[in-house]
Amino acid sequence: MRIDAYNAVNQVYQTTTQSKKVTSSQKSSRDDKVEISQAGKDIAVAKKAVVEASDVREDKIQKIKEQINAGTYAVSAEDVAEKMLGSIFGELS
Repeated sequence: MRIDAYNAVNQVYQTTTQSKKVTSSQKSSRDDKVEISQAGKDIAVAKKAVVEASDVREDKIQKIKEQINAGTYAVSAEDVAEKMLGSIFGELS
């Protein structure tokens, strides 16, 4: 092994591993700025509307409650059986 080659490699290694202090005495004169597109704003409005909307259809529930209280609510046995089989075997057509 040649010593001069070792010294050259060692010099390169030492210069790359030495840390240099960087002083940041200058402050950036530009401020960061974020702009949201109109499509992004529309999506935000739509998401807010979905979150605020109720998952329960109160009008339909009230109608069924009234039918149950009046004794006029009837469910077809075929509909019940179809739903039961559909939940077990998947949707039936």
